[in-house]
Amino acid sequence: MNEPQTILDMLGHPTPTGPTSPRTLAVIGLSDNPSKPSHSVSAYMQHHGYRILPVNPAISQVLGEPSYASLSDLPFKPDVVNIFRLPKFIPDIVDDMIALGLKNLWVQLGIVNLEAAARAEQAGIHVVMDRCILIEHRRYDALPR
Repeated sequence: MNEPQTILDMLGHPTPTGPTSPRTLAVIGLSDNPSKPSHSVSAYMQHHGYRILPVNPAISQVLGEPSYASLSDLPFKPDVVNIFRLPKFIPDIVDDMIALGLKNLWVQLGIVNLEAAARAEQAGIHVVMDRCILIEHRRYDALPR
């Protein structure tokens, strides 16, 4: 969990013009409220070349993208599942990821469920937990090439 190479791979090797490997991020819990971290972080990632797939049954669209009720409703498999939900919801999300064959789980800063992380890793899912994808993007984007 949280290995530097895993983080870099999930980010798609960021550059100032976007990821060198285009990435889609399914963002579970993405809010349409611009003052919420899920919105501002996702807007930042979108601005830096990432395709955002909102997963929130309570809204119809956000950031110019349609919102989906669940991971199973997505039109294709995302590269990364990025979670902005309480820790108690992580186990069910991991179950969905296993069932759908999704391989990269990113749980945002301040959200920790170590049991769910261990289960995900046992199922072959790469895990980044308690890290902000925006902060990590900025950190890796700033590295010399």
